[in-house]
Amino acid sequence: MRPSTWADRLLALLVRFVGLVILLATIVAASASFLYNQAEEADQAERVAAQFNMRLRDHVAILEGVRALYQSDAAASGPGIRAYLAALQPQVQAPGMEGIGIAAAMRAGTPAAIEERLRENYGGDIQVWPATDQPVGFAVVLVEPYTPRRHVALGFDMYSEPVRREAMRRAWQTGRPAASGIVQLAQERAATVKQQGFLIYLPVYVRGSETGVTDVAAKAPGTRPVEAFVYAPFRINDMMKAVLGSQLDKIDGLEIRAGAGPSAPVIFRHGKMGWDAQDQTLRIADHQWTMRISYGRLLERLGRPLGIFLFGVALALLATQLHRVQRRRLNAFQALAAQRARHAEDRELMIGEMAHRMKNAFARIGALARITLRESASLEDFETKFDGRMRALSDAKQMLVTGAVESVELGRIVHRELELAGRSPEQLAAVTGPDVRLDDEGAQALSLAIHEFVTNSIKYGALAGQGDLTVGWRRIGDDVELSWVESDLAETPHIDSESFGTQFIRTLIERQLKGSWDRHATDHLLTIIIRWPDRDVAG
Repeated sequence: MRPSTWADRLLALLVRFVGLVILLATIVAASASFLYNQAEEADQAERVAAQFNMRLRDHVAILEGVRALYQSDAAASGPGIRAYLAALQPQVQAPGMEGIGIAAAMRAGTPAAIEERLRENYGGDIQVWPATDQPVGFAVVLVEPYTPRRHVALGFDMYSEPVRREAMRRAWQTGRPAASGIVQLAQERAATVKQQGFLIYLPVYVRGSETGVTDVAAKAPGTRPVEAFVYAPFRINDMMKAVLGSQLDKIDGLEIRAGAGPSAPVIFRHGKMGWDAQDQTLRIADHQWTMRISYGRLLERLGRPLGIFLFGVALALLATQLHRVQRRRLNAFQALAAQRARHAEDRELMIGEMAHRMKNAFARIGALARITLRESASLEDFETKFDGRMRALSDAKQMLVTGAVESVELGRIVHRELELAGRSPEQLAAVTGPDVRLDDEGAQALSLAIHEFVTNSIKYGALAGQGDLTVGWRRIGDDVELSWVESDLAETPHIDSESFGTQFIRTLIERQLKGSWDRHATDHLLTIIIRWPDRDVAG
């Protein structure tokens, strides 16, 4: 193999390898970009959840501070807590709470002490409500900061409502903050636009040997007696807006579920959730909520990786295409070189054929001279016949060489060659076949072939006066078949090897006619069959 071919193959492998490396690097870069965007959104969602959880811890810390203040001086709980909250300003420092309240314990059916505390705190007659069948109750005696809307919650027995009661029992048993399920806050009765809410409770246990509700609390085995609960009510929509603020405008979709998993009820929804939602856990005292957040950055999350991928694919395709263009140019160059080599071979073949043809021409001229001499009665008669035959031979060659006509009839070529070989009109009349038109290449190939057959026959065969010649052609399907048969020869021709002229004729038939030929000799008989596709140039 030529060195350049090896170089071409190595270059092709190198281009494919580079294209593969570019494609793999593109896939890695696109995947990394996608994962980076995903991780960035996960970090943002985690920061939002951390901000929410931190705000809830701040709220619980405020509740613990109020509880400590209440435990230090229960008698001054109203004025002291008001002063404490006025100085702390939790609605400014940690917005999101609806307020801070105290629900004091009472025995069933004995609301007098509670109503007295309400009168001390707010200067009016406020009744404990609603009626309940529970052996113990916890009525709201304080809600701060005070507003007319929050006023309606005063006197509300929280222990009468099952959802609140369940959270209060957990706080009572554990001593830790406990969150209720989703409820409608008591103060929502006075709200124009009502919202869902929840509460967080902290227990205030009875201190030392104090009495009061001790006997009542003792009815819960295994727990310390409780005299009150410090609690914070939350309106969910207001809390979310207070915690997140302007960040909500940057979030495409936000969903809060009061519980873990997709089956938990949705208690807050903002915007439209996308396919790229991130799940985060929110800690609401002893409850776990689920936050799903979607930033809706479809173009940024997919567009950048897709752009990287398409750019890499384009580079790989460009490298491959450049190689293909270079390969086509190289193939064209190689084809041109091969064509030039074939032309050089054809020129050598033509030069050899010309030399061979000149020898045949001289042999033909000598044979024509001898034939004409035998037929001539005088020198003038010889001159006339010989000159006419030579002129006819020249005219036939000139017609084929210059292409003076667009097509040539096969019979004309055969008749002219046989006529020049000295066949009589009667003999020429026996040479017949259908009308077959030949283009320039076909006429040239068959003229040279017939010329070769005639020359050889003049030298060694039937046209030398020893044997009979039969020539004819016919159509078989889409092909034309010409037969040249010499019989009763002086000896059987020797065709075991091909001469240069015979090779030339076979090459012409196979290349120019796109046909085939068959030649065999047996018992003083030579048969040549030429078959080629009928081009029907006559139209």
